Amino acid sequence: MQLRFTPEEESFRRELRDFFTTAIPEEIRRRNEEGKQQWPDDVVTTTRILNERGIAVPAWPVEAGGQDWTPVQHHIWREEMSLNFVPDLLPFNAGMVGPVIAHFGNDAQKERFLPATRNLDLWWCQGFSEPEAGSDLASLKTRAVRDGDEYVVNGQKTWTTLGQYADWIFMLVRTDPDVKKQAGISFLLIDLDTPGIEMRPIQLIDGGHEVNEVFFNDVRVPAENLVGKENDGWTIAKFLLGNERSGIARVGYTKTKLARAKTLAAQITTPVGTLLDDPAIASRIADLENQLLALEVTQLRVVVGSSDGKPNPASSLLKLRGSELQQEAMELLADIAGADSLPVAGPDAADANGTAEVLSPEWAQLSVPTYLNYRKVTIYGGSSEVQRQIIDKAVLGL
Repeated sequence: MQLRFTPEEESFRRELRDFFTTAIPEEIRRRNEEGKQQWPDDVVTTTRILNERGIAVPAWPVEAGGQDWTPVQHHIWREEMSLNFVPDLLPFNAGMVGPVIAHFGNDAQKERFLPATRNLDLWWCQGFSEPEAGSDLASLKTRAVRDGDEYVVNGQKTWTTLGQYADWIFMLVRTDPDVKKQAGISFLLIDLDTPGIEMRPIQLIDGGHEVNEVFFNDVRVPAENLVGKENDGWTIAKFLLGNERSGIARVGYTKTKLARAKTLAAQITTPVGTLLDDPAIASRIADLENQLLALEVTQLRVVVGSSDGKPNPASSLLKLRGSELQQEAMELLADIAGADSLPVAGPDAADANGTAEVLSPEWAQLSVPTYLNYRKVTIYGGSSEVQRQIIDKAVLGL
């Protein structure tokens, strides 16, 4: 099966590729390719360059700074970003809270937050998961009690990705404990400089500091920071997660990992040629290429089917297979690296971001700790088990 684009779409692709490879500084793209991205500077710089061109948030409504593109053009934009090693835009801004405010926010919230969110003048983080509410998100316990013109928030959030850089957090909070768990949840925007908030780092298996736990002790939040109506947070959360899962397949990203695997396998000599000639490795690469093509076609179908702006439950399929293929690509890279994937520097050799450096630069990003860290992709955004349940009920009607 051949995936073909129209001449106009190929012209659009070339235009984007030229822009990405000339406007985004080469050192930023090189660091991203090598897994040595400078946080948060590289993301901020990239976002503002794209925003100046008007393509930082093309999926947003046009009146909020988006583009009137076709679904295929959006797909090409995402793919060319990955293929040219442009750093991923901050998903909490571009793919989560921005679309939520644009869709559910009032005029004052749109005016206050959307321009700053689009340009990354505000760095957002996500306050959904809790110690006892991960995949079963509706079991969250963080409370927000109305007190005049404010809400008083108490509770804990965990796995708060990149929260150490954030200015604001968007949160699901329980505002009515006396109804069924999905019905008593609201969506709040909270300034992280508000008294009573404490953020603590969580060190990951690869030595990095990517996630955090956040504690709220009598945090007073203006009621004007409520998005939508009180107790409508679950509806907003489903909208947000639908957007998140649509982009979480990361087809272009996995393509770059597969290309890297083929390049490295071709450099390793064996008694009969190179590792790329080994039937077992060649078979794995071919299978992964076919699976990736099938996912890309499915993604295009889902995107086109979601053109009315409503969340498509089939996006759960993209999340499920996309995350699995990311893991398979990382496993393939680690297997090709062999013993070179094992040694890592000790904690004293961690870089400025807190990430331990792989001792062999030739095999950057191929360490076993990095591979193990990628087990997370089938958990965040809704675990694979949850995605299968959604597919069974909402897509297959079982």
